[in-house]
Amino acid sequence: MGLFDRIRGDDGPRVAFFGVDGVPHSLIADHYDEFENLAAIAEDGTAGPIDSIVPPESSACWPALTTGVNPGETGVYGFQDREIGSYDTYVPMGRDVQATRLWDRVADDGGDATVLNVPVTFPPQRNVQRMVSGFLSPGVDDAAYPDELGDYLDDNDYRIDVNAKLGHSEDKEEFIEDAHKTLDRRFEAFKHYIEQDDWDLFFGVFMTTDRVNHFLFKHYEEDGEYKEEFLEFYRKVDDYLGRLRDLLADNVTMVVASDHGFTSLDYEVHLNEWLQEEGWLTYEDDDHETLGDIDESTKAYSLIPGRFYINLEGREPRGSVPEDEYEAVRDELREKLENLTGPDGNPVADRVVTKEQAYRGDHDEIAPDLTVVPNHGFDLKAGFKGSDDVFGVGPRNGMHSFDNATLFVDDPDARISDADLYDIAPTILDLMDVDFDRTEFDGSSLV
Repeated sequence: MGLFDRIRGDDGPRVAFFGVDGVPHSLIADHYDEFENLAAIAEDGTAGPIDSIVPPESSACWPALTTGVNPGETGVYGFQDREIGSYDTYVPMGRDVQATRLWDRVADDGGDATVLNVPVTFPPQRNVQRMVSGFLSPGVDDAAYPDELGDYLDDNDYRIDVNAKLGHSEDKEEFIEDAHKTLDRRFEAFKHYIEQDDWDLFFGVFMTTDRVNHFLFKHYEEDGEYKEEFLEFYRKVDDYLGRLRDLLADNVTMVVASDHGFTSLDYEVHLNEWLQEEGWLTYEDDDHETLGDIDESTKAYSLIPGRFYINLEGREPRGSVPEDEYEAVRDELREKLENLTGPDGNPVADRVVTKEQAYRGDHDEIAPDLTVVPNHGFDLKAGFKGSDDVFGVGPRNGMHSFDNATLFVDDPDARISDADLYDIAPTILDLMDVDFDRTEFDGSSLV
């Protein structure tokens, strides 16, 4: 243990959580011979695939993972959400998360939490020991608390995120180099504060894994040009996780998890273009680019990823569907989505779930009426600028999946069977001996 802990005499159970955004369990399990550090956790503790949430998008997943409750409670459904009673949309940030975060529970219990690079946490909270916000943060200077943390990160060329635009080029070398630099800086920051050993909960996220998967995953699955570079990147991730594990004190349990799985992307599906072709969505004029540009005759519209809203009278400002027709219209749209097939003849939807099936809570006013969980290969898009075709191909060749997220717990008593993202928060609290009301969570402890 560190000097600070020895002084305060705190030798209770602690947890170090390392997020590996978008890493599918099968990728790790199929290469245990190469990823020996994660293999060691699986052998000494417990590991397995878990389910993500609906929808499996990082902006919704990380609030769910860090609170243990569904988007109906967190109030965050995706990268873009709709204002209540309006067609205005916004990008959810940390203050939009309405449920209690894991580290808040630790702080309320008298513990200290170091929180580094978790998506959807900007601006940084000031009731924790230290925090640098992750994905969607404008820069380190505004994203770090306290000032000493920001100074350290600035001095060490810390990066909040990789430059994803580099991945759009067919030549991936510059993107791969940038991904390594970002990963290296993240590891150095994690190592520094793991060595401080003055925390009860360490919670840090490697986001770069998600970025690499978006642009290189098909190279991995189909023996493409950059398969070796893909695996080399993951060998480094495994090495860094092993080195961090070696630094942990005996009273610290290591947990490694992803927020969703990953698979190869074959087609981007432009769902608002599909709705327009099917006569469900119209615009006020040809110059349209936002949700607010839809016409009053619109029956439904979509937000990413695969969320569908009925343009309902009394809820939407220019709602066209009477409330007494809501169920029939929604059923009709659901059937059409279930029958939608791609150019390859395969169904786009693995399943289509209603808001009642997927969401519940005090903040479900903006819950989508239907959410499509896509089959592997179909990446669901929903812009309002218009697209040339419903099905297209973009710069990415990897996409999120609901299944095959990963969880490693360095504790042989943990069970990972029929588990999902909601189980992680109560599991961490259980490992730390922090009391909680089990009815507050959609998941349950795995230990």
